[in-house]
Amino acid sequence: VRWMMYWIVFALFMATETFTDLLISWFPFYYEVKMAFVLWLLSPYTRGASLLYRRFVHPTLARKEKDIDTFLVRTRERGYETMLHFGKRGLNLAATAAVQAATKSQGALAGRLRSFSMQDLRSIPDE
Repeated sequence: VRWMMYWIVFALFMATETFTDLLISWFPFYYEVKMAFVLWLLSPYTRGASLLYRRFVHPTLARKEKDIDTFLVRTRERGYETMLHFGKRGLNLAATAAVQAATKSQGALAGRLRSFSMQDLRSIPDE
């Protein structure tokens, strides 16, 4: 549980840091403070990640639980529909390619067989 809290808080920190890094990276000792913050999150003595998770992240997730569940159900349904759509499309493309290949190869085979005389065809052993 401790590591789950750490990775959730760290992921949120990294997501926000991607945008805020552009604005505040020019502050003196910015990178040193950022490193100290990550060490504070990670340290088993300070338990920074657990503190931030219990104080901010968990209450927010608890309040938005129904919205998150609704979003996940909707996303699962859309994902299933998208998978079916692209699956059908892929099968149609594969079937079209197979039919085109068969018709082209049938024409090539018929042309090749026409080039043989009947005597050449009789000499082929039946297996």
